[in-house]
Amino acid sequence: MLLVAFILSMPVTGCYHKPDARPHAQNDTLTVEQMDSITFALTHHYSHNYNFVVSADSLMLTRQMPEEAVSDLPTDSFAINRDETLAVADIIIMPNDTIDSVWVQLAHADGMFGWIHESEMLEKVEPDDPISQFISFFSNEHLLIFLVTFVLILFAYGMRKLLKRNAYIVHFNDIATFYPTLLTLVVATSATLYSSIQMFAPDAWRDFYFHPSLNPFTLSGLLRIFLASVWAILIVGIAAVDDTFRHLPFAEAVLYLLGLAGICAVNYIVFSISTMYYIGYLLLVAYIAVALWRYLYHTRSKYICGNCGKQIKEKGRCPHCGAVNE
Repeated sequence: MLLVAFILSMPVTGCYHKPDARPHAQNDTLTVEQMDSITFALTHHYSHNYNFVVSADSLMLTRQMPEEAVSDLPTDSFAINRDETLAVADIIIMPNDTIDSVWVQLAHADGMFGWIHESEMLEKVEPDDPISQFISFFSNEHLLIFLVTFVLILFAYGMRKLLKRNAYIVHFNDIATFYPTLLTLVVATSATLYSSIQMFAPDAWRDFYFHPSLNPFTLSGLLRIFLASVWAILIVGIAAVDDTFRHLPFAEAVLYLLGLAGICAVNYIVFSISTMYYIGYLLLVAYIAVALWRYLYHTRSKYICGNCGKQIKEKGRCPHCGAVNE
């Protein structure tokens, strides 16, 4: 469902631009401390002044310095509630800490400062960015299990009803336009790319999570191709909706688009999961071949009615105007 998250985020963030908070400078002008800060930002993907939002019910911060907490001295803590914004004020490395050597000082808008282990912090916060929050929401394991189960049950029930009614549906009883088929292929390819990034470039995906962008030209490698494919889903989807309403009456067009959405959702689930086991690549090649074969030999209109000018699949009586075409 992550692709849906990206598409839904585009209208609300299309004009949104957040400056890159990562430090950039020439090596010969930096001090040792500045170089350490840049190295930390490159490996942990955030640094000083980076903003987080609390995603857990609460986040406990320690008022005292990490040295006191590591030495088991008495400490005082306070809670930050859900949806509160925090900024990274300082970062300290404690090599003798057996739990987590990285301590982060967070600043609250009320002027309160507190320390916390990085590992504990990352479990309970998310970047203060709408795209990152979409990614975090749709990456929740419990939500994914529920959505996968719901989509598969709904798809099976809907397909059974549509096939019994002999309704129009992509790949089976399709309409004479390539856009729906193209949309299913782009979704399947995007899902395969998404899982490939998770497997082969997890650090690049983590960096994208902390510093997201809707502009594919600001990214590189698989991320650029993936984001371009997400934009392609939006563009091809609009074309598919428009062409469907030109080919079918309103009620039939709505049913067709619901079936198309169901097949796209199943494609995302099947290819994103199967790619994790390397089967997805073979499935994708087979799916593209079958989908193109179905369209070229069973769906594509080869003729045009000599009376009304509309496309028809075969010679004979035109289904639109009733004229006979020899």
